[in-house]
Amino acid sequence: MPEITFTSWTGPYMRSQMLGFVRPYEAESGSKVHVAHYNGGISEIRDQVESANVIWDVIDLTQADSLRACKEGLLEDISDIELPDGVDGTPFREDFVEGALNDCGVGVIVWGTAYAYNNSQFAETPPSTIADFFDTETYPGPRAIRNDPTVIMEWALMADGVPREEVYASLETDGGVERALKKMEEIRPGLQIWETGREPVRLLNAGEVAMSSIWATTGATAAQEEGADFTVNMDGRVIELDLFGIPKGSQNKDAAVEFIRFASSSNALADMVGYLPNGPTRKSSLALLSDDVLQRIPNGPAYEENLYILSDADWWANNHARLEEAFQAWASATARRGAAGSTR
Repeated sequence: MPEITFTSWTGPYMRSQMLGFVRPYEAESGSKVHVAHYNGGISEIRDQVESANVIWDVIDLTQADSLRACKEGLLEDISDIELPDGVDGTPFREDFVEGALNDCGVGVIVWGTAYAYNNSQFAETPPSTIADFFDTETYPGPRAIRNDPTVIMEWALMADGVPREEVYASLETDGGVERALKKMEEIRPGLQIWETGREPVRLLNAGEVAMSSIWATTGATAAQEEGADFTVNMDGRVIELDLFGIPKGSQNKDAAVEFIRFASSSNALADMVGYLPNGPTRKSSLALLSDDVLQRIPNGPAYEENLYILSDADWWANNHARLEEAFQAWASATARRGAAGSTR
């Protein structure tokens, strides 16, 4: 069995994958998996494919990046892949959640972005809704958001009263974009912009910000660490997916497919999220999770009553560049920024 290189996000997320399916796959197959990490996006994939120097074999991609890279011809077409059925016998194409299978990708996790607030600053009356994130009069103090138009622009419109089913239609229009940016002005004073997954944890624990957007799983884990002084609020959370993909021109495509088959099985996905509470992309994996994990995953039963929105990855794949330009123009007036790099 040829060796492969698996590329993913670093930090606790990679650890969950190493323990959940990378090491078990090596033990079962006798093959070596080399592990690399990156900061997301598709530019490195594009560079490898265009230079005919493809050194990665399997990549963990956000859903939007998976669709963009597939559309650009940067990923192998694996639409005919045959995966194991669910552990409960459910045919695999019915077992995966919506959006977890596309022509070039197989779903890994369901994850989300939520917001967290500093406990010391809001000990008596903590915020409870996504609208509270923008209400700096009732809940004073600086905010922090990720350096990206996704999430914050959906939040701004929902906080301004736009029903979640109308958010993307609104962002299609110049007026909708302006409405989102106007709402975002309410959090501009003292705003910090972060890029690394652990940066919100540091900002919140240090009291440098009162509230911050945060990757829900990172927040749920870090909130239990010694000295943590923040709480994650799941209201308004934006739900997204990550998928496996194979870069176009991989010299180990067959071995990469075998790795994906193993890693996307019911048991492997359940094992992975047992180490870090992301949601599994297979419905059959849920029955394999402990009650504690079910209470912490972003698509778990504990948060069914909270407001949420499913990120429209296809829409973002077509509109990210336009909103990125608008967001960066807006953010350019914000001088204070976090460290570079991304981890989850």
